[in-house]
Amino acid sequence: MGRLFVINLEGLVYSCKHCQTHFALTNDLISKSFHCKHGRAYLFDNVVNVTVGEKEHRVMMTGWHTVADIFCVSCGSLVGWKYEIAYEKSQKYKEGKFIIERFKVLGPDGGGYDVDEDEPMIGSDEE
Repeated sequence: MGRLFVINLEGLVYSCKHCQTHFALTNDLISKSFHCKHGRAYLFDNVVNVTVGEKEHRVMMTGWHTVADIFCVSCGSLVGWKYEIAYEKSQKYKEGKFIIERFKVLGPDGGGYDVDEDEPMIGSDEE
C-alpha cells in the first residue's frame, strides 16, 4: 500500500469521530437540513480526505439519484455519500455535492453527535 496523504484544513472544521481526520470547513457547509437513516446529515460543497466508492442508483425521499458512498481516507469509516446524478430537475443542485452523516463526525467545536432515534425523518433524503 502506498503512502497516505492527508490534508489538514485550517479554520473551523468537521472531522472523523474515529480518527479526527479533517473532512470539511464550516465555509463549505451548504445545509444542515438533510436526514439519513441515523438522524441528521449535512450537505457540503467540498470535502477532503475521503475515498469515493462505487456508483449506485438509490431511491431517496426526493427521488432517484446516482450516488457513491464516501469513506474516511485514514480509518475507512463510512461517513456519507456523494451525489453523482439527480434525476429530478429540482434536485440537480445536489450533483457533485457531499452528504456527511452528523453522528459520524466531530463538529467545529470538537464535540460529537449521537444518533437521535427519536428525531422525525420528515424530509429525509435517505431511503
